[in-house]
Amino acid sequence: FEKLCSISLSHINVYACLVCGKYFQGRGLKSHAYIHSVQLSHHVFLNLHTLKFYCLPDNYEIIDSSLEDITYVLKPTFTAQHIAHLDKQAKLSRAYDGTTYLPGIVGLNNIKANDYANAVLQALSNVPPLRNYFLEEENYRHIQRPPGDIMFLLVQRFGELMRKLWNPRNFKAHVSPHEMLQAVVLCSKKNFQITKQGDGVEFLSWFLNALHAALGGTKRKKKSEWEGGAGGPLGATVPLLSPCCPP
Repeated sequence: FEKLCSISLSHINVYACLVCGKYFQGRGLKSHAYIHSVQLSHHVFLNLHTLKFYCLPDNYEIIDSSLEDITYVLKPTFTAQHIAHLDKQAKLSRAYDGTTYLPGIVGLNNIKANDYANAVLQALSNVPPLRNYFLEEENYRHIQRPPGDIMFLLVQRFGELMRKLWNPRNFKAHVSPHEMLQAVVLCSKKNFQITKQGDGVEFLSWFLNALHAALGGTKRKKKSEWEGGAGGPLGATVPLLSPCCPP
């Protein structure tokens, strides 16, 4: 789910309780995480930003290599060599619940009425040049956006979703698109929602144009990082979908 404290609804300094899975803000004395640990005797928490583990209420960091599986699921990473062999590898992965799955061919949770968006996101996740670009965060990590601009959130969330879909070490054979869809709702100004059925073609048109603009492209002349204007994966300008006309 979106990384918000279940009590304060703040997204700042959020910790996940590794016993019950709920999110709480802070770990200091009288913080929500601290109170939760005392009341329910849940003692291991993960900072969802720094990916460091802590024991509460004693408030000390836990250093244990066995917890690395958890951090990798939250933030999978891919090397260039790994990405180059994705389409040549047909090896099934085994999730922690015992089910097997093929990385990249996994389900997206249907939260309410978001199946139209799920279909588009899954289709895009299997377009190799697009997928490969977003699997490496370094490709777009340093792109500068104007102060207060929220559209780059789409780029970040889409990259995170791509890496989770192609993760060979997932806990389950399905992935939640919740954070990606929350970014869609915000950046589209609620034109596309989770709770209301939308049109897949309209969503695809808007989403590709929004990604293009967030990566530094313009409506007509300027290539974005994604298209290939600065070493992007497509190598040449691709025809963008007009937001007002069907493709």
